[in-house]
Amino acid sequence: MRPNARFPWLQTIVAPGLGLALLVLSLALPLLTPTSGWAAPSPSPQAPPVEELFGRALAASQDGQFGDALPLWDQVLERAPNDASAWSNRGNVLLALGDAPAAIADQERAMALAPLHPDPHLNRGTAEEALGRWQAAAADYRWILERDPTDASALYNLGNVMGSLGDWSAARDDFAAAADARPGFAMARSSAALAAFQLGELDVAEQQLRSLIRRYPLFADARAGLTALLWDRGAFGEAESHWAAAAGLDPRYRQGEWLRQIRRWPPEPVQALAHFLALTSRSGKSGPP
Repeated sequence: MRPNARFPWLQTIVAPGLGLALLVLSLALPLLTPTSGWAAPSPSPQAPPVEELFGRALAASQDGQFGDALPLWDQVLERAPNDASAWSNRGNVLLALGDAPAAIADQERAMALAPLHPDPHLNRGTAEEALGRWQAAAADYRWILERDPTDASALYNLGNVMGSLGDWSAARDDFAAAADARPGFAMARSSAALAAFQLGELDVAEQQLRSLIRRYPLFADARAGLTALLWDRGAFGEAESHWAAAAGLDPRYRQGEWLRQIRRWPPEPVQALAHFLALTSRSGKSGPP
């Protein structure tokens, strides 16, 4: 986690959805001092201070109000064109609104202003993933990891890229490393278990998923993953009990396209859960077909 210098209660947010496996909203990039010789235009008497605009834009971004956030970031950048954090955050908003090329351009402006900061690389990587540019995204994440091998966000996102390239062994290692680097990163631990499932390491996957559920009983991803694994192993009754909890917590796990394209589960767990759902939809009966 990278706390924000000006907004210390904010942290880098990692959240699934928005058309890619993992949208990393790096709202933690600190405000930067403008370069020498640059001065912000004098605001009109009615114009709010740039710090207030920044805070409003940040709040709208965090609340998912991206249509409202974009013009606010535009105003910040009109007043503070050398603020790398504003460029990076506007890039995240553009990505959330579906404009990945523009998001990449904004992240590259942030990189030019803050060449040693990892967040624009992390954010450009997510935009590259949205375009299916797996190697370019991996290069951004590895740039971060060369400088900080324990960056949990970069490790997790690299795991997603490796999974998209079909290298589930490398993906599992990256997910596990992300979970080790950030205690409490439950999604990384769940992803590592699902990768083990894909690799046929069912005992390992089951142990990890059960451990997650003991620690986080309301964690839908682990419940749904264990449902798929138990069905695959023939434990139909217990699979149904875990599914009842998972479906109540997050109905998106019923959607195969969401699992594949957004959450990006490996193929074997997706197929096993699809078989389970097809089975239990037949007149409400359980057990083998």
